[in-house]
Amino acid sequence: MRKAARGCFTAALFLASSIASAAETIKLGLIEPLSGPFAFQGNAGAHMFQMFIDEQNAKGGVLGTKLEFFAYDNKGSPQESLIALKQAMDQGVRYIVQAAGSHNAHAISDAITKHNARDPERRMIHLNFGSIDTALTNEKCSFWHFRFDANVDMKLAAMTTHMAGRKDLHSVYLINQDYAYGQTVARVGKELLASKRPDVKVVGDELHPIGKVKDFAPYVAKIKSSGADTVLTGNWGVDLSLLIKAAADVKLPATFYTNYAYLTGTPRAIGKAGEDRVKTVIGWHINIPGTPLEEFALRYKKRFDEEFIFLPALSAFEMWIAAMEKAKSSNPLKVATALENMRYPSATGELWMRPDDHQLMQPLYVATFTKRGGEVKYDLEDTGYGFRTDMRVEAQETTLPTTCKMERP
Repeated sequence: MRKAARGCFTAALFLASSIASAAETIKLGLIEPLSGPFAFQGNAGAHMFQMFIDEQNAKGGVLGTKLEFFAYDNKGSPQESLIALKQAMDQGVRYIVQAAGSHNAHAISDAITKHNARDPERRMIHLNFGSIDTALTNEKCSFWHFRFDANVDMKLAAMTTHMAGRKDLHSVYLINQDYAYGQTVARVGKELLASKRPDVKVVGDELHPIGKVKDFAPYVAKIKSSGADTVLTGNWGVDLSLLIKAAADVKLPATFYTNYAYLTGTPRAIGKAGEDRVKTVIGWHINIPGTPLEEFALRYKKRFDEEFIFLPALSAFEMWIAAMEKAKSSNPLKVATALENMRYPSATGELWMRPDDHQLMQPLYVATFTKRGGEVKYDLEDTGYGFRTDMRVEAQETTLPTTCKMERP
């Protein structure tokens, strides 16, 4: 069964994934696009957390209690995210995991913060493993929101450090999705490039509707006519795949720096079009020598016929479990307090949840999509292509100041 077919059953399978017991459970709810143009990414999130929970329950759960998983389809919409959140509240879910779309994350974080103030007996926590608009841990920070992926500024700090070292880099074209995250990529990308390589010219800065563009040829024509040798894009999902393929169709001789070239469905969609031209900032990949997650990643692929590639999902889950064990409670306030300032050993090194803004500090990698062979032991999605590390960036190199003024309960 291919992934597209496999993804179709996710919403039905996980909407009420039940533990075969009448005993009380600790409930975790995922709010993601399980249908629509970004369903590949949402369904992958559902698969990951189902695997994490199944394996944790096989070990006895946490605090002697089983975990129960629910997944809700937000169709990629902030409005639908709020409807899903209300469903979760009504079903007794107190922990929400979410990744796809910072516009959705803003809606969820704001709603949870307001709900917790109104109803402290039914508090909830937002475990964000992929929405990376920096504002979520700056001016829009919340005590009840924790981010486990690097934010936009952190990823661009790593990306532009690599770009600054390239002697063949002379001109950059920025193309991004027109919403909070994409706008931040454009703004911060230009700022960091100006500080690290003031000689590099920005020859284009384009925003386009998210998930609406079916043909990127007109955008690529502009990039080609600009003479850019490098493209910097925060695009993800179908918006990235179509952009890369359109560039390959006209043989655009440019290197692409991306945040999410590894998300489920993207490597297969890009294929040869991305060979040696697409770079990404990533928290982990299976071709890191000696990685302790190799066996888990292979086990995951055998179960779901898709790649495990997104370390922030596992970091969120493991640190959530560790916080409950540290607090000796599943009470959201006690768990949030335990998560603050937590230091946790991961597959890539120590993780630190900064208490000032609830932003996780972690090592990052810049990697190139290239043919399997040599140090690229594993390909992705049976394409014959995988990632090769270009640079490891230590956590302290991307630990940036925050403007968060957190209000605590």
